[in-house]
Amino acid sequence: MKQKHTKIEVRFFSIPQWQKEQDYLQKQHQNGWKLLSVHFLGIYVFQRCEPEDVVYQLDYSLEKNNNPAIYIQMFADCGWEYIQDFWGYSYFRKPVSEMNGEEEIFCDNTSRSHMIKQVIKGRILPLCCLFFFVLLPQCILQFLGHDPFQRILAWFYVGLIILYLFFFSWSGYRFWRFLRK
Repeated sequence: MKQKHTKIEVRFFSIPQWQKEQDYLQKQHQNGWKLLSVHFLGIYVFQRCEPEDVVYQLDYSLEKNNNPAIYIQMFADCGWEYIQDFWGYSYFRKPVSEMNGEEEIFCDNTSRSHMIKQVIKGRILPLCCLFFFVLLPQCILQFLGHDPFQRILAWFYVGLIILYLFFFSWSGYRFWRFLRK
């Protein structure tokens, strides 16, 4: 019987759920599947490996764009293996056997809060701009039109606005809960 050496899973984690994503990746590694890569729409590619307790950490840093080699080397010097960047997050892993106690990339609430602020600046603000400067005006323009196609398009934009409002509310609530911790 031939055993598969790679597997693909589709999972979706929202912006404030990076800790759940880390736990998911750690559990996969404990079950003998190490992360190879992450792709658009939550496609995770894993490779068969020996089951091992490995900690996965995600970092979101706008400063890494200034000098990515130094950024990656800084983590390598602390024993973290760089996997990839995906949507602003950098993925790292480190075997628990090589750790000195409980190591985290963010060792205090100040650094965690700084990361959250960077996520908001790098992800949420562009989405807000898209909402206020593209979606909302287009919806209004389509409703003002007299063409039946414009009315259909207007209702499409209304649907997008409802999705955006749900996303903003849900993400805002998750960020608020995180900052309360």
